[in-house]
Amino acid sequence: MRNRILEKLKGLHRDQTGSQGLEKLLIIAAIVLPLLGLLIIFRNEIKDWVVQVWKDTQDQATKGQTDFISDKLPA
Repeated sequence: MRNRILEKLKGLHRDQTGSQGLEKLLIIAAIVLPLLGLLIIFRNEIKDWVVQVWKDTQDQATKGQTDFISDKLPA
């Protein structure tokens, strides 16, 4: 009985099935977790930057546009 258990444990130790998938998962986690941490730490700065870029883009898009009825810029 004991020998059969030892043989099964040795076979499990030699078995490499799934090791590539686990390695890929660990590499992805090593990349994603620090990025997630940075996003959480700098979320307010990122939000402010995105809002500012959006406002600048809207301002550039509406620059020079006139109202078709009164030929004045919309308020």
